[in-house]
This record gives sequence, C-alpha cells and structure tokens, in this order.
Amino acid sequence: MATYILRRSISAIAVMAMVGIFIFLLLRLAPGDPASMIAGKAATAEMIAGIREKLGLNDPMPIQFMRWGRDMISGDFGTSIFAGRPVLELISQRLEPTLSLSILTMILSVTVGVSFGILAAWRSGGLVDRLLAAFSALGYSVPVFVIGYFLVYFFAIRTHWLPVQGYVSIDAGLGPWLEHLTLPTVALSLAFIAFIARVTRASMLEVLSEGYMRTAAAKGASSYAMLFHHALKNAGVPILTVIGLSFAYLIGGVVLTETVFNIPGIGRLVVGAINNRDYPIIQGVVILTSGLYVLINLIVDLAYTLIDPRIRY
Repeated sequence: MATYILRRSISAIAVMAMVGIFIFLLLRLAPGDPASMIAGKAATAEMIAGIREKLGLNDPMPIQFMRWGRDMISGDFGTSIFAGRPVLELISQRLEPTLSLSILTMILSVTVGVSFGILAAWRSGGLVDRLLAAFSALGYSVPVFVIGYFLVYFFAIRTHWLPVQGYVSIDAGLGPWLEHLTLPTVALSLAFIAFIARVTRASMLEVLSEGYMRTAAAKGASSYAMLFHHALKNAGVPILTVIGLSFAYLIGGVVLTETVFNIPGIGRLVVGAINNRDYPIIQGVVILTSGLYVLINLIVDLAYTLIDPRIRY
C-alpha cells in the first residue's frame, strides 16, 4: 500500500507539472493583453510598454514560467494583476460559498442518486424504473443554467418561497444559509443524480442476476439484506468510481451555477479573471482544483480496498 501511494504521488507531481505547463502556455498564447486592459483604451504605446515591463510580461516565456513555478512551489501563487492582492487571499475569501455548494451538491446527488438507482434495479421494468429513464434523459439534456433560471422563476419570482440569488455565510445561521443554497444545489445536482442513479441501477442489476443472489433468496434472506448487504457492496466499485468522476464535472457546473445565482464563489472569481486576463488568479485556481481532483482520485482508488477486500495494491 505504501509503495502504491508513493508511486501515485510521484505520478501526481508529473500530472501537476503538465497542467502547469499547459495552462501557462494557453493563457499567454490566447488573444488579449492584460497590460492593455489595465492601461485603458486611451493609453499610449509607451504606457502599455511600461506596464508590461513592470509585470514582467516582456521576459521570455521560459523565464516567466520558471519564476512562476519557483514561487508556486514555495507557496506563493502570485499577486492579482488587477486587484493587487495575493492570489491565495482572494481564493480563500471565495472558498466558503464554493465549498458549501459543492458539498451540498455531492451529498444530495449521492443520497438521491444511489437510493433511486437501487430502487429502480429492485423494481426493474416497473414505474420507478421508467421514471428514472425519463429523469435521466432530462438531467443529461437540459443545461444547468436553464434549470437554474426555471427554478428561480418558479420558486423565487412566482412563489417567493426562496431567495432569488446571493449567498449568506453559515455564520449567519443554518436556516438562511440553506435557503440561499437550496436552488443552486438542486439545479447543479440534477445531472449528477441522473448520472449516479443510472450507474447504480446498471451495477445493481448485474449483481442481482448472479447465482449467489438467487442462493441468498432461496435461503430466505430479507430484501434489505439482499440489497444492502450483498448486492450494494458487490456493486460498490463502479458506483464509487462514478462518484469520484462526478467531481470533475462539478467543477465546470459550479462556474455556471454561481453565475446564474450570483454566488460570490471561486467560479465567479475565475470568470472575472478570464475577462480581465488576470493570469495569476487563473493559474492559481486551475492548479489548486487540479491538485484536489488528483487527491480525490487517489482517495477513491484507496477506498476500493474497503469495498472489495480482493483488491490489492
């Protein structure tokens, strides 16, 4: 196990290095000049050249990359070009809304998706199974922002049951915190519920058709024991895999959801940084989210051994 973790850690470092190189080159080869945006439309060429020199944008790209990589390894993700503040400070200020939305989305998606998938597999071909098929098609095909606008119109504008937009910190109370996160959480989780439910159903159906499940039923095992003690545990590896993969899709969905519901999270921070060509913020957010995704993949791989003792690393 220790050797496997060490090997995965080394490969994670290589992956993060490739991500760093890719995002660094992509930002600098993309159209747009942060110096021109800082200087404004009325700026002269001399003013723009002075800003570029001050920001170090005139240095060769290998020099810029080495300087950025050296600072990042030491924990310095740079300073925002426009805000003039450390990138980590700006990210930490936006972290709570994004983490709150992401955690609530995953809790809702896993709870409802796994439960729905188990029930659909147990009653395969029945009403619940057909409802899952229709819900999955809807969850896959309708974009997050469309669902978000529909929820805002019905639950906020028409009925006034929930706030239209914004975010309230959990320090202000659990009730207001949940009220402001209910609509964005539901909008973001529908696609993940459909995804997890379909995979859970397929995995459970495969296990329920095995011979040992028929043997358990012949011995008089209860429905609860068959579903949760035998079937779910043996179908757990694909389900756990798709839960881990959902995190990658969650990153993109959070950006759209925060924009629709005006949540001041990391997604909104990245959108503003892209519009302003604020390289340090974009690079810092991409590196941190990539590192978190690699870590979650490692945790999922290690969790396989808890579900299936036959798996060894």
